[in-house]
Amino acid sequence: MADDQGDEVPTLPCILVTSCDSSFKEGELIRQILGSESLPQATKIEERVSWYPWTINNKYYTANVSLCVVSSPFDMNTEVARSMQAFIVYFDSKTKNGLNSVNSWLSVVEDLAPEVLILVCDHARDSGVSKQEAQQWCLAHAFELVELNPQDLPDEDDDFPESTGVKRIVQALNANVWSSVEMKDEHSQGFGLMSSLVASHHNNPRPNYVSYEGTESQRAENNQNNAVDTAVDPMIDIDIQELANLTAGDADVENFERLFTKLKEMKDKASSLPHDQRKVHAEKVAKAFWMAIGGDQDEIDGLSSGEES
Repeated sequence: MADDQGDEVPTLPCILVTSCDSSFKEGELIRQILGSESLPQATKIEERVSWYPWTINNKYYTANVSLCVVSSPFDMNTEVARSMQAFIVYFDSKTKNGLNSVNSWLSVVEDLAPEVLILVCDHARDSGVSKQEAQQWCLAHAFELVELNPQDLPDEDDDFPESTGVKRIVQALNANVWSSVEMKDEHSQGFGLMSSLVASHHNNPRPNYVSYEGTESQRAENNQNNAVDTAVDPMIDIDIQELANLTAGDADVENFERLFTKLKEMKDKASSLPHDQRKVHAEKVAKAFWMAIGGDQDEIDGLSSGEES
């Protein structure tokens, strides 16, 4: 049995892609993410789950991942649950109750706590789900809203315009810390923050993972035991990962201004958390950053507010 496990090929990180809009298929979003003229053939189809390979390749690292189509929470299987590190859901913004269909996925998201959470629509509209409604929902559930065809484009005069559409989705996925990451030699030292996060996030079993052959009551009990971590961790990931990009850059004025802006955004995000979670959030960010710059774990083990981190 041990030999069989030793020969087992590691499961690639999974980006779960789903659509709650019957008129928009998951494959179309995957095609756009891959930048392909047509959707490539799935490498594996198992019951109602399809896997599409993708190699993320940027100047810092490469990472092999799988884009997995799962149309319903009832189609989830143990393999996807164990490997899911990002969750992208498309919803119908044309109808007033468009977000209701997304709520059926929340128990899965809370259970597994993937690092990247993105809510996607064509564009928000006052006659259906407004941008304010969508943003409030995202704030409540730690998602990022991405409109594929936003009506309000970024100001061209803005020094640091925000990315929009599928470009923003790809950007967020490039900023994630994948368990399959392979750092490029020329950036391995400057990107130490990402390497540290890979170790801290993926070398330990997920506390929130429960086999999807388990019962609903088991998952509910597990959610309750890990409520604080689930609420805080997704926000930490995206903040730290974007800081990693900035700290790896050149020490010039432009990079400093970007770093300053990002730190302000982090402060604003933290202020939106419930009071009892803010200190936990701050501690986790500080500890991750300390480890990233080569700090000794022993020096921060005793620094805690009393919450389990």
